[in-house]
Amino acid sequence: MAIASSSSVTAISSIASLSRHRAKWVLFTPFASSSSTFSTQSKNPLKKLVLYSKPGCCLCDGLKEKLQAAFSITGPDSLHDVDLQIRDITSNPEWENAYQYEIPVLARVLSDGTEETLPRLSPRLGVELVQKKIAAALRQ
Repeated sequence: MAIASSSSVTAISSIASLSRHRAKWVLFTPFASSSSTFSTQSKNPLKKLVLYSKPGCCLCDGLKEKLQAAFSITGPDSLHDVDLQIRDITSNPEWENAYQYEIPVLARVLSDGTEETLPRLSPRLGVELVQKKIAAALRQ
């Protein structure tokens, strides 16, 4: 049986402390500058996704890591024209009531501003398959 050392416990508590001081939502735009957030590139508007999550959720953290990797893959299913907004459900009672038992929840923002929840992505999916599933959902 392994016992955590005091330095790993300190690191974990430091991470927990940092997560409490983070902004309530983060906009992840891997290939766009911050000034072009939710803007248009050429003639096509950017595709928009929202990830509902909360601090300390291992499924949320795993999906965030996979999404970050999926956004960096090039090719026919590239997500370079997609903006991802990460929303902390603990910062908004409506989000918390709606998603507290469902997170992580990934939704696409439709042209009229409404959101459509995408099918849940299995934590076992590889990054390439996550990319393909998101690209397919955004084409619909």
